[in-house]
Amino acid sequence: MQIATLGPSGNNHELIAKRYLKMRGSGEGSITLFNCFEDAFQALINGQVSHVLQCTAHATHSDCVGRYMHRAYPVDTFIAGSKPLALIAQRTSIRPTQVALQPATRYYTDLTAYTEIINAPTTVAVAEGLLAGRFEAGICAEEVLGQAPEQLRLVQSLGPALDTWVMFATTPLPASSPLRLDAEGSSQD
Repeated sequence: MQIATLGPSGNNHELIAKRYLKMRGSGEGSITLFNCFEDAFQALINGQVSHVLQCTAHATHSDCVGRYMHRAYPVDTFIAGSKPLALIAQRTSIRPTQVALQPATRYYTDLTAYTEIINAPTTVAVAEGLLAGRFEAGICAEEVLGQAPEQLRLVQSLGPALDTWVMFATTPLPASSPLRLDAEGSSQD
C-alpha cells in the first residue's frame, strides 16, 4: 500500500497514515507527503500511489470529492484522534491579542479575547511560528511545549480532535461491501 497524504512531516495526516499502515496494512507500505491534496489525488490518478488519505475536516475535502468523482473512490473510512492539541502562548506575552490557527481548529476553544486571528495552513506551521516567535499565541500540537519550555506556556489543553478520515483508491468498492449504502442495493459507480 502506497498512501499519499498532506504534509509537512509531523502533522496529523502523516500520524494517521502511519497508524493506518500499522493497524490495517500490517505495517507494510509507504507514505508520500504532498503540499496540497490536488497533487496527492493526481498521483493517485496517475498510478504513482495506490491510495490517498484525507481528513474530512480538511478545508479541501468537499472539493476533492467533487473534482475526482468517478476517478477516486472512497474505499475505507474510520475515526481517529489527532495529536493532543493546545492553546499555547509566548511566556513574554501576558495577555496575547493575536492567535494563529489552522482554520479547522477555529472553534476548539473560546477565542473572543484575541483581536487578531491569523490563519495558517497547518498546525505544524502554527508550531513553527510560535517557536520562531512570530505568533503571540496559537493552537497546535501540545507536544511543542517540550521543544521550548522556557519560551512557551500552556494556556489551555484541548486534547485530541476526533475526526472522520477517508481512504481513496481508483477502484470503487463492490456494491456488496458493508461500507456501501446505495439506494436499493444498486451500485452508484
